[in-house]
Order: sequence, then C-alpha cells, then structure tokens
Amino acid sequence: MTHGITVIIPVYNAAAFLEKAVNSCIQFSEVREILLIDDGSQDDSLQIAHDLSKEFTQIKVLQHPDKKNHGVSATRNLGIDRATQEFITFLDADDYWLPNRFDAERKIFKDPKVDGVFGALDTEFVTEEGKKQYLAKFGGVGLTTVNFPAEGKDIFYGLIGMKGGFGSFFSMIALTVRRSALENLRLDEKMGIGEDKEFTIKLAWEKNLKTGIIDRPVAIRTGHENNSITKVTNYSTKFFYHNALLYESLYKWSCTKKDMPADVVALFKNKYLSNRIAAASGLKKYRLFITSAVFNPALLKTRYRYYALKNNKK
Repeated sequence: MTHGITVIIPVYNAAAFLEKAVNSCIQFSEVREILLIDDGSQDDSLQIAHDLSKEFTQIKVLQHPDKKNHGVSATRNLGIDRATQEFITFLDADDYWLPNRFDAERKIFKDPKVDGVFGALDTEFVTEEGKKQYLAKFGGVGLTTVNFPAEGKDIFYGLIGMKGGFGSFFSMIALTVRRSALENLRLDEKMGIGEDKEFTIKLAWEKNLKTGIIDRPVAIRTGHENNSITKVTNYSTKFFYHNALLYESLYKWSCTKKDMPADVVALFKNKYLSNRIAAASGLKKYRLFITSAVFNPALLKTRYRYYALKNNKK
C-alpha cells in the first residue's frame, strides 16, 4: 500500500478510550489522515480530540453542522464524505488496532482488482458488567471472523448464508476499502442497529472483497456495559423489529439489481416477513402470519415459517 489511509473514528462519550484508539492508528506510516468526528459527546471527548490534533498532524476534528448527536451511521457517512486518502478504514473510539492490522492489506492491494480487505476481531473486557452482558448475548467469547478464505461474490453468498459454514458477519473496524469503491454506497442512517451488516452485505455484492487475516485478530473490541452490540436481547421484540428493518432494506435493494438471482431476493423477502411476524405479539402475530402466507406462499415451504412464530421476549 503505497497510498495513504483515512481512518474514520466516530466519537461519542469516549473520553476514557480515545487516546488509545488514536495511538493504535498512529503506529502505521500509511495512516495519513485520522478523522475524529464528534457526535454530540457530553463528556470531555471533544476536548481530548482537539488536544490530540495538536499533537498529531494527521488528525482532523469534525462535528456535525448542528453539533448534535446523529448516530454512528451518519457520523461514518460524514467521514466518508470528507476523506481524502485512497483507502478508507473505520475504527470505533473505544476500540483499537493491533500491529498486524495491515499486514495482509499491504500485499493484497497490489492487485488493483481488489476493492476491499477484511480481517478478524477479538474482544477485550474492561469491566465485569460488560463481560456479563456479552456472555449473556453471545454465550461465549471468540473471534468475530469468517471461517475460510474467500473472494468476490463468494463472500456475498457466504455472508447471507448461501455458502455453508462461511460465517455471517465481519466487523467494519477490520475492513479496509478503496475510497473509490464507496462513491455510491453509504450506511443507512435510519437503521439504529444492523446498519453495519447491511453495509457490508451490499459492499460484498457491489465490489470485489477479499479476506485478509481471519485466523487471528487484527483489531480489538473493548467490552464494557455501554457497548451497543449487547443492548438488544436475542429474540426480543426489539431484536426481531431491527432484523425486519435490516432485511426489508436488503429485500428492496435486491429488487433494484437486475442481475440479482431470484433465490437471493426470495431469501431477503422471507427473512423480512418472518422477522416482521416474529416482532408482533398475540393475535396480531397470527394475523400477520396468515396474511403473509396467503400473499407469499413460499414462506410456508421454508424454515422461516417456524422462525416467524417464535415467542418473542419483551
């Protein structure tokens, strides 16, 4: 990688972690721009960001025009709009990179046909409550990664579950992508949860991604009680509601792609319908199930008919 990297770091009430995040970026000569974008912090984050900008010339401190909180998607999108380097990466203000962060990227991006590379993420707990919440949601601790190397459309099919055993998610803080690949792609600012998954699935279809280091971490997620990833209980009404929004968006998007296979469109549609039904309660759930089955009989031929009738937790 002979060209520079822009690091986009949304900052919201991260005073205790921000300096460590920045220092993990500064170690790389390729990192020539660090955008610290304050998202309406109510602690000392903004002041710390300004102090760091005086110490490191790579840092630019940004805010939304109204200086209010707009959420991580809008903040990342602002960073994409303002980035100037050839490559873009993302980092959360309470996480950090390891020294091997760009070991694979330096080699893989020599191929101009590769648009993006991603690796594995691990978790480091800094509070017992954070660990408790994480284990309650995920049942254990392991790498956030995929299970075998892949490239191109194989990654797309793997992420949506049509390439068995690949893995359904990788973290954006382990992603490096050419800025040119994001000219027509942004995160959905209406989605409060799952917007990163939607973004990576779309990116995997639109552009040529390739796995990097996937068997050991290149970045660390800091586990604490304020992590958004643990705030939604599995199989709760909120869980199904946000899944429905995710798959509704992917379904509508897939319908606009003339070359999208029909079975992929059907997959997104059935996942949308089943999550929408599952988010409902009481008689409404069964009315939605019957209506959806009448207008979309294929739902009854898939395993999603069982998923739709799950009893959601409050």
